[in-house]
Amino acid sequence: MTALTLFDLVIRSMRKNIKHYYLYFFALIFSVVLYFVFATLQYDSAVIEQASDSMKMDSAFKVAGILVLFIAGIFVIYANSIFLRRRSREIGLYQLIGLTKGAVARLFIIENTLLGAGALIIGIGMGMLLSRVFLLILMKLVGFDGIVELSFSMAAVLQTALVFIVIIALTSIQMVFKVYRSTLLALFNADKEGEQPKKPKSGLSALLALLGIGLIVFGYWLSAHMLNELLFFNMLGVLFSTILGTYLLFRVTISWLFYQVRKSKQGHLGLSNSLSLASLMHRLKGNANSLTIITVLSAMTLAMLAGSYSLYYSTEKETRYMMPFDFAFEEGVATPLSDNEISAEDFEVELKENGIDYTTGTIELLGVEGTHEKGIFPTFLDMREETFNAYLVNAKQLQKAGLEVETPKDGSVIFHNASMLTMAKDIKIPFEMYITSGETESIFTAVKYGEGDVVNAVWGSQLVVSDADFEQYKRTMKPEKIVEMTPESIVRNVRVFNVTDKDQLAIASTIRNPNQDTMSSYGTDYYLTYVKSMQSTGLLIFIAGFLGLVFLISTGSILYFKQMTEAEQEKKSYATLRQLGFTVKDIMRGIIRKQAFVFGLPLLIGLLHSVFAIKAASFLFMSDITVPTTIAMGLYALIYLVFAFLTVGYYRKTVKAAL
Repeated sequence: MTALTLFDLVIRSMRKNIKHYYLYFFALIFSVVLYFVFATLQYDSAVIEQASDSMKMDSAFKVAGILVLFIAGIFVIYANSIFLRRRSREIGLYQLIGLTKGAVARLFIIENTLLGAGALIIGIGMGMLLSRVFLLILMKLVGFDGIVELSFSMAAVLQTALVFIVIIALTSIQMVFKVYRSTLLALFNADKEGEQPKKPKSGLSALLALLGIGLIVFGYWLSAHMLNELLFFNMLGVLFSTILGTYLLFRVTISWLFYQVRKSKQGHLGLSNSLSLASLMHRLKGNANSLTIITVLSAMTLAMLAGSYSLYYSTEKETRYMMPFDFAFEEGVATPLSDNEISAEDFEVELKENGIDYTTGTIELLGVEGTHEKGIFPTFLDMREETFNAYLVNAKQLQKAGLEVETPKDGSVIFHNASMLTMAKDIKIPFEMYITSGETESIFTAVKYGEGDVVNAVWGSQLVVSDADFEQYKRTMKPEKIVEMTPESIVRNVRVFNVTDKDQLAIASTIRNPNQDTMSSYGTDYYLTYVKSMQSTGLLIFIAGFLGLVFLISTGSILYFKQMTEAEQEKKSYATLRQLGFTVKDIMRGIIRKQAFVFGLPLLIGLLHSVFAIKAASFLFMSDITVPTTIAMGLYALIYLVFAFLTVGYYRKTVKAAL
């Protein structure tokens, strides 16, 4: 056969088998679009110019691009394996009519090259349109305003083309292996392959079934008790027990339960169970690996999405926890101002000239050293129980400066430390604090853990006390007893400002820091810190959301493709059932039960895994993350279930067309 006739056969085959090609073609186009969008954003001049250096945009997109490539590559290879399985009979027929395996392999390579070239052209074209949408989303998330023009990047086109040439080469090799390693008998019986469920060994299966559930429960329990000196090993233990438990759940536990159900019915399953339970039992071994992987990766994706959205959602609140005042200036420190900063006096003058109303005050901080009761703080914090250093803060001064704080009784303190806010529930309140940096030892009772810090630009703990206690300690303090603080930082005076109209914060911030691209000193400017944090968390949620979307569509499509293949394999069974008088509604009842298992169970277990993962990582967040976590998981589940409805629709169409 000449190359021309072989090419003609390729064109004729592609035209006749469009129903087989479109799944694989969709997978190719989808992967090209996603990768090209990321490559375009990485090279886009508007993104590079408007993004600050602190965002590390280039490196972030490179890492995300590698992950997108990895997920898309696995998706294409898996879709190609389904594509080849559906065409196994065709491969066998080519060999029966006299084509050699080499000719069949060349035919498939030509087909794959044409499909890849077409997908690359269409995908890049669609990617150019979608890149604009994703660029606007990114700019919105990081807080950039104004019109942003998307520039065409030849580098993104070349990078995408090079990457997908490699992927097409890999899928072509996959096709060649399929042709050369498959016998004619295997090719013609590929659509009849199944798994004959065997009677499980009752004792061993029951033990493994319970072990699977037990490992998952243990992983959940350990995730809630992992914050100690063995944190790293606890994390490994959670991953190992959860993944192994999930595999045993799908591979053994469910199989054992299905067998017990069939045994209890003495094999008389009825129509619905035959189309759901029996069908699942025949494919459970082959599906166990894929369902386990999808479940575990779904949990990881959900945790990533929920975590990143929670950070973005709580940025304003957490920034305010660390910076209760809009602006702060430390007085009496002989430190030269940088080029982008001004003094407190000049700042006040500028505020008046610009008509910005404000309140101001001076807060005095007194360094203290002492000890506290043992066993008060969780082990994970690694708090030294010998001595501690903190600052006493006068509640009256804070109130005059405009911060609403509670005034503790004499002899009591309210403990503030934003960095430890997530551990507040684990701190044993009340507890005794013994201040040893005065003439005599003073005993204070910490009666409450306050939310956030009470003064900007202060590392460590702040102890809010009454005016009488503050003045008493100030008279009797001995700075020479404090060895962990530098002499100039033991007594500090901080001038703070609050802008009355928060809509004028941006203008005031520009006065405080004329060069907004340069971060001010720690804790001095709330608004600028908030903006920079929004940029970082905005980029994080964009990348997490994009990767989540890639994974969601990829895994959902894989399940959809897999169920489409099973529907085609079971088409003769549906025809027989229709001939016996069963209606489409009767048959669909069992099919819906099957899809509820295939899509619903991995989603449900993945949601449970992610809930405990987020709970274990809650120490990273200062504020309540219930709302953002619920929103992220709800959206994920909603999109995931769309694939389940599409699959049910395809089955319904297949059943109706069975006769």
